[in-house]
Amino acid sequence: MPNQTYDNGAAAALHSEPCWIKSSLSFANGDCVEVASLPDGQIGVRDSKDASGPILRFTSAEWRAFLGGARNGEFDHLAAAD
Repeated sequence: MPNQTYDNGAAAALHSEPCWIKSSLSFANGDCVEVASLPDGQIGVRDSKDASGPILRFTSAEWRAFLGGARNGEFDHLAAAD
């Protein structure tokens, strides 16, 4: 089966890699996580220092629940100063 193409002629197969992003609040010390929309519709989370390492996978509903809890401050106690 040939590769599907977009209107601009780019093969769909060229766009199968997730686009990993990290927060603009991340610091240069490398203590960051990255997130991406995965091809299967899930959300991936990985350690930015280990790009080839394991990926945690979440459904959209799970990710929305996590973000809602984070916005409400439910996890703030986990970020207490060392």
